[in-house]
Amino acid sequence: MPQPKSARPTQRDIAELAGVSITTVSHVVNGTRPVAPETKAAVLAAIERTGYTGDAIARSLVTGGTRSIGVAISLLANPYFAALMQAIEREAALAGYTVLLADTHDTVATEQDTVRTLRSRRVEGLLLTPSPGDGAVISELVSLGVPVVLVDRVTTRTDVDQVGSENIQSTSALTEHLAALGHRRIGLVAGAPGLSTSEERTLGYRLGLGRGGLSWNPELVVSGHSSKDGGAAALYRLMELPDPPTALVVANDVMMVGALHEARRRGLRVGREFAIVGYDDAEWADLVEPPLTTMAQPIEEIGTRAVQLLLSRIADPNRQPETLRLPPRLMHRHSCGC
Repeated sequence: MPQPKSARPTQRDIAELAGVSITTVSHVVNGTRPVAPETKAAVLAAIERTGYTGDAIARSLVTGGTRSIGVAISLLANPYFAALMQAIEREAALAGYTVLLADTHDTVATEQDTVRTLRSRRVEGLLLTPSPGDGAVISELVSLGVPVVLVDRVTTRTDVDQVGSENIQSTSALTEHLAALGHRRIGLVAGAPGLSTSEERTLGYRLGLGRGGLSWNPELVVSGHSSKDGGAAALYRLMELPDPPTALVVANDVMMVGALHEARRRGLRVGREFAIVGYDDAEWADLVEPPLTTMAQPIEEIGTRAVQLLLSRIADPNRQPETLRLPPRLMHRHSCGC
């Protein structure tokens, strides 16, 4: 006895109606192999006739868009990922879009693969946190006319939309604050080399030293490579100097975790004999003892504005690119010694 067909159309139904094989339907839907124009037209007509909705890509062939955007971001390098993604998904949903996420692992090769994977899903635009490198992926997207917005790591490019925190003046303010408290040797645990955020926060640190009447001393700057272990190793190196720092600026929360572990291992009394301030402001920043003085990035606003910029680019590909710098907020607590 033949089995009744499902009420929901399948690729087999499309193949039967169009008079082609299921493999041919798959090639049309996924774009995996060229198909004769008349055959593709027959498949598209069958999709439209049956109302096939089993695949977002198939729907896009008829409607002209998947109503989806891709997010390519390094999950490891962004501890505030959950809050950022929540803001992105909420803003996208308000506009009727879904979000596809891919992890770049902060390497150029993986970034290339994830971007290509997202594009194969026919997303209408991309939010990208660029990996350290020569920007080849960004250049390719721009040259192909793919709507893209760079998130968090703002570059010097003027041909692409970007949104991120202001890093220079805010890190300067943290450093100036420590200098105003009387610290003359202030260390910096810098982020991974090659990242725009690392360079900008290091520049802000140098600016803050100057404004606080202090001289730049390269031995007081150590990269923590944007990792917990790197943060611990950086503080270890700084404290092994003949004249160690009495205060420390840590350029992100991942490294702050390592720095706090190393401070505890050494028996340093943070907020009393040793001052620490940081950038990012994790949820636990006010739960540790003493609570951390930090610059809090406007994560929710970054995610919201990034989606808005991307949707504007999708709607108007010829719009002039914008770069948005959103100011962080000083969360003045007790780890600075106040």
